[in-house]
Amino acid sequence: MYYQRSRFGFGAPLTPVVKNILFANGIIFLMQWLNPGINAFLSYNFGLQGYDVIYEFKIWQLATYMFLHGGIWHIFMNMFIFWMFGTELEMQWGSRKFLKYYFICGIGGGLLNIILTPTVPNYPPTVGASGAIYGIMLAYAMNYPNREVIVFPFPIPIKVKYLVGFMVMIAFFSTWNPQGDGIAHAAHLGGVVAGFVYLKFGHKFDLNRLKNIFQSQGRQKKTFTSGSKYDQEKVEYYRRKIDELLDKINRVGYLKLTDEEKELLEEGSKYLREHDKADFN
Repeated sequence: MYYQRSRFGFGAPLTPVVKNILFANGIIFLMQWLNPGINAFLSYNFGLQGYDVIYEFKIWQLATYMFLHGGIWHIFMNMFIFWMFGTELEMQWGSRKFLKYYFICGIGGGLLNIILTPTVPNYPPTVGASGAIYGIMLAYAMNYPNREVIVFPFPIPIKVKYLVGFMVMIAFFSTWNPQGDGIAHAAHLGGVVAGFVYLKFGHKFDLNRLKNIFQSQGRQKKTFTSGSKYDQEKVEYYRRKIDELLDKINRVGYLKLTDEEKELLEEGSKYLREHDKADFN
């Protein structure tokens, strides 16, 4: 699989989080591959088993299972897709947000996998980063829906939104397939669901954003009573910035706003509402 009409492709620079996750997965897989005893130990202690998480409180498995893989092809495909789609997202979002999103999708995939698989002792553990990878692909499709890729061996360019949509459909219908194929489709689907919820609604629950809103409200109450020139300049500033952000939303959509722009939009809207209310009173 490679990019068509994208400024990234083979040879794209390794961003910090992508590089470190590739390195960690590679080292752990070498340990699994070279020593069957270590492989068994890691799989049954750090692979995802619903019974262990629920009844033995091994909640770390919701994160650690993402760093284990069942074979060379398994880890190669996961890490290759992660590099292809993850690098540009990290460059756009920043490493902190990207890493948080990666774990949210992986843990979300693990939770759905636990819900939909038998929670009995010694059930084969789920391993692999596919839940997180599916979340990464979803985010890429939502941010760059019309980018084109070519999926080997088919020579026809496919828009990312159609490719990811097709893969999500496979994950959805395969999750409810009573005849298992050894693939954790529920984890794939869970990663997509967790990623979608975070991208659509996660900004509403960001603690730093809520803190800034409350702080700005406290400053607003002091400013409204003064009726100062500074207050009028701030009103004009927020109105100008909000108009610019609304124009950007009309052009590229809300998801293309940065975290700072979303905070500014929320803070400015609240400020103007409170200001108009104070003037009315």
